[in-house]
Amino acid sequence: MTRVAVVGAGQAGAQLALGLLRRGHDVTLVSDRSPDDLRRGAVLSSQCMFDSALAVERQLGLDRWAAECPDIMAFRMTVPGTTWSAPLEGPARSVDQRVKLPVWIEQFAAEGGTVVLGPAGVTELEDHARTHDLVVVATGTGELGRLFAPDPARSTHDRPQRVLALTYVHGMTPLDDGVPAVSYTAIPGVGEYFTLPALTTSGPCDIMVFEGIPGGPMDRWDDVTESGAHLERSLDLLKEFAPHEYERCAAVRLTDDGGVLRGRITPGVRRPVAYLPSGRPVLGIGDAVVLNDPISGQGANLAAHAAGHYLEAVERHDGAFDAAWMNRTFEQFWRGWAQWTVEWTTAMLAPPRPHVQELLAEAAEVPGIAAAIANAFDDPRQAFRWWFDESAATRFRTEMRAAQDGRFDRREFRTALGQYATGVAVVTARGADGRKVGMTANSFTSVSMDPPMVLWCPGKNAPSLPAFSEATHFAVNVLAADQEHLSRQFSTPSADKFAELELTDGTGGAPVLPGAVARFECRTVRCVDAGDHVVFLGEVENFCAPGGVPLVFHGGLLRALAG
Repeated sequence: MTRVAVVGAGQAGAQLALGLLRRGHDVTLVSDRSPDDLRRGAVLSSQCMFDSALAVERQLGLDRWAAECPDIMAFRMTVPGTTWSAPLEGPARSVDQRVKLPVWIEQFAAEGGTVVLGPAGVTELEDHARTHDLVVVATGTGELGRLFAPDPARSTHDRPQRVLALTYVHGMTPLDDGVPAVSYTAIPGVGEYFTLPALTTSGPCDIMVFEGIPGGPMDRWDDVTESGAHLERSLDLLKEFAPHEYERCAAVRLTDDGGVLRGRITPGVRRPVAYLPSGRPVLGIGDAVVLNDPISGQGANLAAHAAGHYLEAVERHDGAFDAAWMNRTFEQFWRGWAQWTVEWTTAMLAPPRPHVQELLAEAAEVPGIAAAIANAFDDPRQAFRWWFDESAATRFRTEMRAAQDGRFDRREFRTALGQYATGVAVVTARGADGRKVGMTANSFTSVSMDPPMVLWCPGKNAPSLPAFSEATHFAVNVLAADQEHLSRQFSTPSADKFAELELTDGTGGAPVLPGAVARFECRTVRCVDAGDHVVFLGEVENFCAPGGVPLVFHGGLLRALAG
């Protein structure tokens, strides 16, 4: 049993504390506000949680508001000249943190966790570090936030990129199609405005989110000091810059005096480990290390995924929770998830490049493009590379148009295929030039026992396909349940997917990953064209099967096989 102190009871901190407690650890949760303080206070964020982040909550039994909170079923975008809408693959929800966090803290205490109320500084951290095996800091503000040094290599901005204002209201008219959605309006040169259904302390509501470019026409909040004036300014800005949304607000009223928020944040990434005066290390999570602008709606999602990752990292670790372990834990999360969120958000803060403007316009005509953009808010890795690279965007648009002419709805077909549970593997090879390549696959299967043959199927647009085609051999590394980070790491572009891995060379020079439940080293026998994929047939020349619990892919989610 590990003794863990979590300082900060927001999305990341409270979720991590509850998860650790339910796994049998001795956990202390430190909060500067009591549950009643949170309930009576002002709103903290817009917290739109997409399906994959909600899945992390569900796995811990923490998604308690599904019956009360409005489901967000679609993403709707308005850009100059067009409006389109696309369904989300799974419903999103926004539960006011004044509703969620008090319940989680009370639940934590009721289940035997230790709650410490009051402000925490360096002195208090030292006390916790002396009495606990691990201290995790889940607040990025004040003295504790300043403990974590900025990471200049991963931080693009040195000043706020948007002026933020939130307005929680009752009485907003539903969208014309009646589908509950995030309704996003881009206003070039001014900023962005979006609305979303939510659950607040007084029941279902809508949240108005203003993102103004600093110094621009929507940067008009500095003279607002009380909630009534905040609502009035919200409506004034809507009437001027988003009249189609203003029409929905003829009868709105504030949910409560605390239903407003104004501020400016500087997006950035900090180093994950801070050292106390005693020399003891503490680990950062959530806003303490990755502060994201709300333009992409990723703050609470990033926090939920981080808490899930850190929980599993603690569970599988046997040894001291030293600085090396802390850095490794964050790096795995960064490479597998956070870096894609940060890069996508950074791109959204900049004026859209021409190929992005073309994607946004063509989405009105091609549902596949619209769906891909909408569901990138759930998993930003899906936006690579077509959001960032002009040639990739051109290929993507061509593929989506071709899919539109197909016999099946591409999204529904993929969902149906996802009902067939598979293992998850990382297939590796060494190209003719000696370069190591690898990608995540769940298309691996056996073909023949005599001779022993297997196959796997990469997509034709995979950047590493030429290297796999040139290689004489490939290795299939079947991942264990605790290697989800490797699945994410090898499923998205990276300059070096193999960084910080202890590799050995297998047959034909294909790199072999540590910790796999099984490994097959194969000679490439044949490559067969198969629609938008290529089938690689390989004869197994060597294999091993250390065993263990495998990682499983089912219904669009990575899962551990239940015992």
